[in-house]
Amino acid sequence: MNAPTDTRTFSFELFPPKTPEGMEKLKGTVAKLNAVGPEYFSCTYGAGGSTRERTFATVDWLRSQGIDTAPHLACIGSDETEMRDIIGHYIDQGITRLVALRGDMPSGMGSAGRSAFRYANELVAFLRAEYGDRFKIEVAAYPEFHPQAPNAMADLENFKRKVDAGADAAITQYFFNPDAYFEFVELCDEAGITVPIIAGVMPITNFNQLARFSDACGAEIPRYIRKRLEAYGDDKESIKAFGHEVVLDLCRRLLEGGAPGIHFYTMNQAEATLKLWHELELPVTAPKQV
Repeated sequence: MNAPTDTRTFSFELFPPKTPEGMEKLKGTVAKLNAVGPEYFSCTYGAGGSTRERTFATVDWLRSQGIDTAPHLACIGSDETEMRDIIGHYIDQGITRLVALRGDMPSGMGSAGRSAFRYANELVAFLRAEYGDRFKIEVAAYPEFHPQAPNAMADLENFKRKVDAGADAAITQYFFNPDAYFEFVELCDEAGITVPIIAGVMPITNFNQLARFSDACGAEIPRYIRKRLEAYGDDKESIKAFGHEVVLDLCRRLLEGGAPGIHFYTMNQAEATLKLWHELELPVTAPKQV
């Protein structure tokens, strides 16, 4: 599974800011991150389309800067007409890459209602049927398995359905145990899944925030990491320093083991991700203009 250095993909994830002040701050963050020449930036999409207009605004600004952008496209809660409207907007913006997800219903909504889509594989199949090869499509993968999956094999079968429907590559949920990633890739190889599986990595800068996210999405924080972080209490600098060493070691093991790339969950912050980038000696190239 070793990937040649010049084919590895390094990219960043952003989320749409809630306020004009947040948007101005994000612009500064993007300028710093884009300076190292990532392959692209992805932009998240809230449950049931709850951040649709803010996602559009963020993607529109990124494209106005000539930045290759991959909007997240969450399908549950949407019908085909709405999906065509969203994709039409992205076509007008010159988008050629999408992250196709099932997504979640907003809090308080118990069903998909009029949604034409229940699962991400249905969205991928729709995109291929409607738009052919116009888009490069990434989907989600879960090395520690989706928290709603009844078992590991059922989750693997679901992932295979997304790939068979036409996905070009996958981005994993973040994790801190590299063995989970490599064992997942081996299972995929055995199942005949051959698309690149990009490792999703979350820098550690805020333990309370990380614990909240991890408990919600099913990402495991190994006990020794959790206990060390808990022990630092409110010592933010020690949390950042220890978190950096943990994630730096994780990235090194992933790349040495042949991971075809890393997708950094930046949390709209530049410092921690760029520190990892430079210490990993990842390629720094001219910002990509598309």
